[in-house]
Amino acid sequence: MAGSKITREDALAFHMEPTPGKFEVGATVPMATQHDLSLAYSPGVAIPCEEIAASPGTAYDYTNKGNLVAVISNGTAVLGLGNLGALASKPVMEGKAVLFKRFADVNSIDIELDTEDPEAFIDAVRIMGPTFGGINLEDIKAPDCFIIEDRLKEVMDIPVFHDDQHGTAVICAAGLINALHISGKRLEDVRIVLNGAGAAGIACIELLKSMGARHDHCIVCDTKGVIYQGRTEGMNQWKSAHAIATELRTLEEAMRGADVFIGVSVKGAVTPAMVESMADNPVIFAMANPDPEITPEEARAIRSDAIVATGRSDYPNQVNNVLGFPYLFRGALDIHARAINDPMKIACAEALAALAREDVPDEVAIAYNRKLTFGREYILPTPFDPRLIHRVPPAVARAGMDTGAARRPIVDMDAYEVALKARMDPTANILQGINARARKAQAQVIFAEGDDPRVLKAAVQYQRSGFGKALVVGREQDVREKLAAEGLPEAWTELEIINAANTSHLDEYKAFLYRRLQRKGFDAQDVHRLAARDRHVFAALMLAHGHGDALVTGATRKSAHVLELINHVFDASAEDGAVGITALIRGGRIILLGDTLVNEWPDEHDLADIAESGAAVARALGLEPRVAFVSFSTFGYPVSERAHKMHLAPKVLDQRGAEFEYEGEMTVDVALNARAAAHYPFSRLTGPANVLVVPARHSASISVKLMQEMAGATVIGPILTGVGKPIQLCSAVSTATDILTMALLAACNVGDA
Repeated sequence: MAGSKITREDALAFHMEPTPGKFEVGATVPMATQHDLSLAYSPGVAIPCEEIAASPGTAYDYTNKGNLVAVISNGTAVLGLGNLGALASKPVMEGKAVLFKRFADVNSIDIELDTEDPEAFIDAVRIMGPTFGGINLEDIKAPDCFIIEDRLKEVMDIPVFHDDQHGTAVICAAGLINALHISGKRLEDVRIVLNGAGAAGIACIELLKSMGARHDHCIVCDTKGVIYQGRTEGMNQWKSAHAIATELRTLEEAMRGADVFIGVSVKGAVTPAMVESMADNPVIFAMANPDPEITPEEARAIRSDAIVATGRSDYPNQVNNVLGFPYLFRGALDIHARAINDPMKIACAEALAALAREDVPDEVAIAYNRKLTFGREYILPTPFDPRLIHRVPPAVARAGMDTGAARRPIVDMDAYEVALKARMDPTANILQGINARARKAQAQVIFAEGDDPRVLKAAVQYQRSGFGKALVVGREQDVREKLAAEGLPEAWTELEIINAANTSHLDEYKAFLYRRLQRKGFDAQDVHRLAARDRHVFAALMLAHGHGDALVTGATRKSAHVLELINHVFDASAEDGAVGITALIRGGRIILLGDTLVNEWPDEHDLADIAESGAAVARALGLEPRVAFVSFSTFGYPVSERAHKMHLAPKVLDQRGAEFEYEGEMTVDVALNARAAAHYPFSRLTGPANVLVVPARHSASISVKLMQEMAGATVIGPILTGVGKPIQLCSAVSTATDILTMALLAACNVGDA
């Protein structure tokens, strides 16, 4: 999947808004009453303190130690930027922390140590040991990183893992397992050339040797050439361990007849002639970043039988550390491991390799906009494969238990895998799916409110991210000035700016609109004012005539007013089957609520329509719909005329033969809480509802606003359905990110999927 075009302004805004940084800390226990405070702190906290003092292992039971990893750096080797110092490394460490959470539900905090003295660094980390369940070292220059990791492993009783070394090694090993599988070769037989004897390179070759690669078949090179026995220039103890008896002296010589090349060096280190000299079915892992030692195009132009991997996302076979470190730590933490040892790393690599050989779920293929089948261009799983969380950690945990690294072995591995599946935040995959489908659609999205800076920023991001083309309704000078004020002075040149004055279709639009409104009290002058002066109507007319694929609007006016204007152009009323479904995202759950936009006081037939629309949106988002008709009564009690229609609506769906789960009427807690639902074993819902149908639009609006303001829920929508064209409405409080999300929903046509 090609990467988005990232500008300096985009990156700085992302890290500054809505609040500086990339994560915050939240309480997991109630802190509302004096009793809560007494339990959380004094005097109640004394009791677990005494328990831990008597039995240190109980710290994993009474504190967050068992799911807390520190990401620690001194900033001496930040990405490819060099020694930027501790403070400048903080954005990277924060990023690593959120990756832990996103991919494996591991809580993580970044720590930047302002020292280049390895002894001071070691001592600082060592004395923080009681706080954490694991230590992830990051962006530390060689050879200090070797010294620091080795010493910390000796003095600490929790996993210490330098991801720049071992993360790269694990993913490289996983890819090589499959590359050799395809080429019909065995690891113990192949000749391997490694170029780049730094932290990652040394870790790669050491792990491959522990997996069976022969020492005398592995040639390690650095900037001085081959590391051979007797060489003295530029050597250290870590390089010396991999010196072999050989007459070879240059990388070019070493590459002749080699089966495998592993590069963690610099752009251009490998020439076409070197590739040509390799053995049949050569494996080339050119992992230098940002530019590989040789590009896949260059390598395959010389050797069509080559299997090529890089560190980049815009080529197949990306060697991406995010495939490894979250799941290694997840498995290690869950067995309260003392260390992450080689068997655990190998188990991780083998699990990744095995997963890549299996059929790929459709949602993963959609995300990457191509068919993914095990072969020369797919030897590693993709980072967004949802199976990673429940396939890799169990393999790591088993290896840890088999090798004595576990303090607390897992007894029921089947239950463990189920628990791992539950850890994944479904909203992340849903939003990723929306992004992927929008990218595949490449829609021309009309942004109706080009006079609003939020809308303009969303339009710029839509186009820069490669989703498609942004069509902005507005005046060019106004757009230029507003973008300049937002720090995007040149961005207007990337957009297509359209208005009534510069389109050749205005007469066509007015004729169409007059035909629709002439018997509804509108004369020709009224129609002219609407078509030429109202941006919402103008944008809707563009969409109706195929001069754009989708429309996003509503950020500057109330939704009801915007819908009324759109209804001049489209049949978007309740009588026409239009429905508004709002998505609420909170705490890893997503709930769809309807109708939040169109139907003021629906009867049982309208409610059934809303349920069907909600179920369709759920499926479009990748959810299996479970619909609950909610009220203040549950299955007939208390009796109320206002709840009666909620009781009748499921019967309407019965008559229609609806093919999704639905039940009602019921209170919200019965719909969403499994324990409350257990009191009603006859319920047809097999789990908590994810689509709620409420009695009236006012109750829907109250529910959404209450969840947004009091619970901090993320609100997406209302998602307009049943109009026949992809139109999405934002709210007046939408951020640029919210508007972009609605544009993506419109682009992939979720509302009318």
